[in-house]
Amino acid sequence: MPLGLYISVPFCRTKCSYCNFASDVFSKAAYKNYVTRLLEDIAHSRQLASEMGYALGATLDDIADSIYLGGGTPSILDAPQLLRIFAAVRTQFAVAPYAEITVECAPGTLTPALVETLLQCGVNRVSLGVQSFVDHEAQSVGRLHKRSTVLEEIARLRQAGLTNINIDLIAGLPHQTAESWAFSLAETIATGVPHVSVYMLEVDEDSRLGRELIAGGARYHAHFVPDDDATADFYQQACEMLDCAAIAQYEISNFARTGSQLQNNQSRHNLKYWTRQPYLGFGVDAHSMLPVLAWGRAPSRACPERNRRVQAERTGAPVKPGVGLTGWNSSAAALNDAIKEAHYQAVRFATPDSLDAYMNRVPHSVTPVSPQAAIEENFFLGLRLNRGIDLKKLRAEFGPETVAVWESAIRQCVQDGLLEQQDAILRLTSRGRLLSNEVFGRFLSEKATERTTETKVGTGHVNPR
Repeated sequence: MPLGLYISVPFCRTKCSYCNFASDVFSKAAYKNYVTRLLEDIAHSRQLASEMGYALGATLDDIADSIYLGGGTPSILDAPQLLRIFAAVRTQFAVAPYAEITVECAPGTLTPALVETLLQCGVNRVSLGVQSFVDHEAQSVGRLHKRSTVLEEIARLRQAGLTNINIDLIAGLPHQTAESWAFSLAETIATGVPHVSVYMLEVDEDSRLGRELIAGGARYHAHFVPDDDATADFYQQACEMLDCAAIAQYEISNFARTGSQLQNNQSRHNLKYWTRQPYLGFGVDAHSMLPVLAWGRAPSRACPERNRRVQAERTGAPVKPGVGLTGWNSSAAALNDAIKEAHYQAVRFATPDSLDAYMNRVPHSVTPVSPQAAIEENFFLGLRLNRGIDLKKLRAEFGPETVAVWESAIRQCVQDGLLEQQDAILRLTSRGRLLSNEVFGRFLSEKATERTTETKVGTGHVNPR
């Protein structure tokens, strides 16, 4: 199965108040050191994959058909740095000629020189973090662009032949009203871009605006943030307006223009997360998911770090911090026994979520994916898609008895109007998409918290920057 590659660039010109990602403002000297470290990671990708039980490059299926440069603001790197990153990727991976190659860009950074560099790198898709076409809304959360900037840069991209463009919008920004939100949506539709992402403002402790809202304060325009009901109404308004403009929803937060190019307009890279296809991530707070060779079989090489975590999971012992993936002297036989006993299907792993930890080579966090975890992921990731999940396929893969465990939860969600079922196809209703976290929670075991966090994938790639 083709691979997706994600490369994190955790640098921004300014830190937006709503941002809860592992990105921040650093000096240009940090860019240089980070790119050097990033290239080392890419150069060692085969070794890393092997330690995780996956023989990268062993089959033709390992060709990369999607590359995604996210962050952060990758477009603030200079031309030589971007060229080096893409050259390193092509040195280590066979990139399909039809590959989708995306770079996230902040409006205001797309100079003619940068557009030319993107073309030299083979980029064919650009994701613009617009968030709002209303200037004072964008400025209230720290965005540096204006509406006119966005329109100018979209025209510049098209003139250069880069027509596959995504626009990110956020519902629930400070000062936003139903009228101003309708304006942002209308402007987005009028641009004619083939893809739109709509996110509802997240309120949590990981952003300055979120902390201020939780504390009941007024900094960062927190007292002008619409309430939850209004934000939910804005989301519904977006679904309706985009649908009327033939921009169809295909995932909770993602919409693509319909017609003959529908499949091409959808984000191939992000679909990998929701359909549990293999992907590798490089850089700060980058997540990866690779299959093991087969259920009940040991990987081709022992991964000491994973063995340590597997043994801790089996015994209930605390997981102690390690010195690196290759810094533990556990026996391959013990790992093989653990894998066979647990029948792990895949392994998820992630880099540290701070620049200092990443630069100091703090080891990956590693989470083996058991059949139990795999079927839960099929539910809470697959249900994000409007097409839903196929219970018949799940029964064939995991066994009828395993899927039957969830029949009660399915019936209850259908009764509550959160899910709809047609034959073997199960999908969220419109109400279910608004309450998706509640729905997903009904398909998770008590020990699934770490996995859902890791695969919020969103993971740094499908959420707004």
